[in-house]
Amino acid sequence: MIVFSEDSPRLTPSPSAHSIKAATAAARLTNCRVYYIPQEEVCDSAADALSYVPVQAEETSGVWIGYIPTVEWYAAIYAEALRKRIRLLNTPEEHLDAQEFDRAYARLQDLTPSSVIVTRPEECLQAVAQLGLPVFVKGAIQSRKARGWKACVAETQEELERLCAQLLELDVRSRGRVVVRQLVKLRYHRASAQGFPFGREYRVFLHRQEILGFGYYWEGDDPLKPLLPHEQTVVLATAKEAARRVGSPFLAVDIGQTEANNWIVIETGDAQFSGVSQIPMLALWHAISSIQG
Repeated sequence: MIVFSEDSPRLTPSPSAHSIKAATAAARLTNCRVYYIPQEEVCDSAADALSYVPVQAEETSGVWIGYIPTVEWYAAIYAEALRKRIRLLNTPEEHLDAQEFDRAYARLQDLTPSSVIVTRPEECLQAVAQLGLPVFVKGAIQSRKARGWKACVAETQEELERLCAQLLELDVRSRGRVVVRQLVKLRYHRASAQGFPFGREYRVFLHRQEILGFGYYWEGDDPLKPLLPHEQTVVLATAKEAARRVGSPFLAVDIGQTEANNWIVIETGDAQFSGVSQIPMLALWHAISSIQG
């Protein structure tokens, strides 16, 4: 397995930077060949980014460890890697199917809370008519959970319009689309300093619907972390079904338990750009390094 990693001493310290560094170290320990790849904003072209990566004698699988790239940058790196006989586990289309919520939602509607896609604040009225209030609000790529509950939940029409306008200005999170979701509360015991509940949630990594690893989503100790055997069965079966429907080979699926004790899909993502949460790192990368095609 060949790994393109954005790990660098120049990365600004953050949970994402820590995850990239830890995953890169695990990739090396599991005998992957690791090549540094600069971020898009400091590189002129994909050819420059992969300039010192040699052409392989035969086609080889590849994985990218880094921050979520733009649509254009992923496609360019994928094409340049393929020219060097390195095939990233997800094609550009499969990457978008996994990463952009509105593309995945069309296939997951009965597994995840009802959602409406908004591209202008004026469309919020229709979203409220369909979903009611309060609602959860996120970009097509990411939410703003780190800013707390009020940055993600609208209790009035005015709050919804304000949150949508803010997200639409953040193209890195929304790509011009805001997801307005039926608010479904998860079981939780802790909350962030900003007041966001740490719901009982698990991240599952899969390749072609086979489980590579799974673990509790939030960092730190939590009495809700352990899964009973029958709960684990449901969590993994739900993740496998989500992976089957989305169709992207290398996928991360987040599964949460509601206050009514139902298990739902929170979201999916391209596993190349997903933090590992509390998944055992070395075991996960041992499984990833063994992937063949």
